[in-house]
Amino acid sequence: MAPSPVGEESAFASLVEDPLSRRCYQCFRPLPLCFCSAIPRIDNRTGVLILQHIGERFHRFNTARIVRAALRNCHLIADHNRRLAAYDLPIQANAGLLYPGVDAPSLNEIPVTQRPSQLVIIDGTWHQAKTIVRDVPQLRDLPCYQLAPSSPGQYRIRREPNATSLSTLEATVAALQTLEPDTSGLDQLLSAFHEMVENQLRQSAGGVARPQNKKRQTRPRHFPQLLLQNSDNLVVAYGEATPGHSGQHPEHPSPVHWVAQRLGTAERFSRILRPPQPLSGVALEHMRLAGADFDGAASQAEFCTEWRHFLRSEDVLIVYHQRTCQLLRHVGATQPRFLVLKAIFGQWRSGFQSVEELMMIEGVTLPDGGGASRADQRLDMAVALVEHLRTHYGKLP
Repeated sequence: MAPSPVGEESAFASLVEDPLSRRCYQCFRPLPLCFCSAIPRIDNRTGVLILQHIGERFHRFNTARIVRAALRNCHLIADHNRRLAAYDLPIQANAGLLYPGVDAPSLNEIPVTQRPSQLVIIDGTWHQAKTIVRDVPQLRDLPCYQLAPSSPGQYRIRREPNATSLSTLEATVAALQTLEPDTSGLDQLLSAFHEMVENQLRQSAGGVARPQNKKRQTRPRHFPQLLLQNSDNLVVAYGEATPGHSGQHPEHPSPVHWVAQRLGTAERFSRILRPPQPLSGVALEHMRLAGADFDGAASQAEFCTEWRHFLRSEDVLIVYHQRTCQLLRHVGATQPRFLVLKAIFGQWRSGFQSVEELMMIEGVTLPDGGGASRADQRLDMAVALVEHLRTHYGKLP
């Protein structure tokens, strides 16, 4: 019996990407719903620093990335609370936190001479925002300001805690319109946002304006507890394999490009290996590699040594498909304990044939793959799924 293809993406099972994965890598919307051409470039004078909870990073309806694309004077940092707390954040001397703290005045009540020159904005759910403000020391001494919206927020494709809650984009625009009303483009940005919402509602079945309350979720029965351990010991990996000949898969495929990321520290491992035979142009194009990338390629023995040094004795390896781990076995590399995402999700999900389809089902946004190799993009997808598992299902009872 012929061996199975390596990974869920058999080396050349299909060079045509699934339609579900056809997304714009700027706004992360499906290409038919892309609205990037409507996003203006705005020369805002007030600096904007967005601190984004890691759980929002790949949310398909997140608006912080739209703000970052529009504002020239904007910086976005997405990370775990404890790492945000450890950073030397680029907070200016005259910064203000846009957050409804106790007795926080409205921005429009502040005299012009006392208004902040930089706004720090928290991007996340209300619970996530509270934890960031609680956990990040640099935010504790900042003056807090709030908005007094005259009308309800229009982000009808995401649940908000109350009718007057605003999305990150709406809040940023409202704040800048107060601080610098003469700046052009803010109304255009808001119009682009409204157009995106309306298009999404038209595409949704029945055009339901607000999500209905759902039955309380509980953690799936077979959720692996290893996923909830210290994230410094979780390593997510992906490997591109040597292709076969004439459409046949090799009997013992070996890794060509192996990438991994330590979840807790974001430490990255990337190694290109010297293949037994030179790769064809079609293979290189498929892997998004160039011949020059192999100039310093490692031998299998060198790869095994470097991989062993990267791992720790308590590490757990997480891959999308079990056959990815087989690549390590075929070259005699260290194989720690491992978890398989496809098997984990398969115990309570069905109907997905690829990692892209699974991400769509789970509502996880495809990461930006612009300029990256195929292995790097696949790894980013796996990392996003692991983060989703930990932040969404891991908190359920």
